[in-house]
Amino acid sequence: MVGLTTRLGPVTLRSPLIAASGTVGSVIDAAGVIDFSRYGAAVAKSVAATPWPGRPAPRMGPTGVGMLNGIGIQNPGIDAWAEEVGPDLATLGVPVWGSAVGTTVEEFATVASVLEATGVASVEVNLSCPNLEGETMWALDPLLAGSVVAEVRSATGLPIGAKLSPNAADVVAVAEAALSAGADWLVLTNTAFGAGIDIDRRRPTLSGVVGGYSGPGLKPISLRCVVEVRRSLGPVPIVGTGGVMAARDVVEYLMAGASAVGIGTAHFHTPRIAARITRHLHRWARRAGVGDLSELVGVGLDPAAHPNA
Repeated sequence: MVGLTTRLGPVTLRSPLIAASGTVGSVIDAAGVIDFSRYGAAVAKSVAATPWPGRPAPRMGPTGVGMLNGIGIQNPGIDAWAEEVGPDLATLGVPVWGSAVGTTVEEFATVASVLEATGVASVEVNLSCPNLEGETMWALDPLLAGSVVAEVRSATGLPIGAKLSPNAADVVAVAEAALSAGADWLVLTNTAFGAGIDIDRRRPTLSGVVGGYSGPGLKPISLRCVVEVRRSLGPVPIVGTGGVMAARDVVEYLMAGASAVGIGTAHFHTPRIAARITRHLHRWARRAGVGDLSELVGVGLDPAAHPNA
């Protein structure tokens, strides 16, 4: 069988598959329907320093290919989260990464500090939620992104991942700033800006009009971000996320330079999709003569791997 173990910065994962934030709740919420033993890690839904009510309904909608969401990061606040979720994290059989969000750099740091105290394995810094009313997206500006990561770095000794946006004008500059400020890896990417119209109601699909688009159509966009960062910054640790529905999507992200691959929207229609993807990865690797998936990282951009291209 193909080796699945992968190295992501300072962390070794038993599988390159990551259950993406926002699609598996607190992780505990989804443990009854998702087999987390198939994942290298699972990322809890983002939490803030204080409770956030989120956007009013409608907050989700189909697009034909993929979906829109405008949840607004509804969450109970970090203190309630730590009390309700923290005690059960060790029972899940998978490393859980907390996800921190905030409206100030200090709030990000506060959340990261409490997340560490609850026993999460890593902190994902959500710099890129596309549906917060009146807030600037941190991931659109290298200086803002770097300032948040630096503050979180000072607040926790845990490994840090910086979740970036495909909407950034220069994703490489933001990625470089996040890494320079202390991020151990990059998550490329969050959802893209999207909108829809409900023609029966003659109203926007989402109450906030613009939200985040995810699903198969996001993959070429997120993959482009992985490619640009890999080409510009070299073999930096990356979790490629966006539109993963099958084993071939995982292989494509690995070949583009990602060391691990997030699964998100697919959980909504196939909660146990990781089992199928893992099975198909083994089958593909046998046919391709690949002994370890880590061999694939970046080969799609390596001229030596395809000299006649």
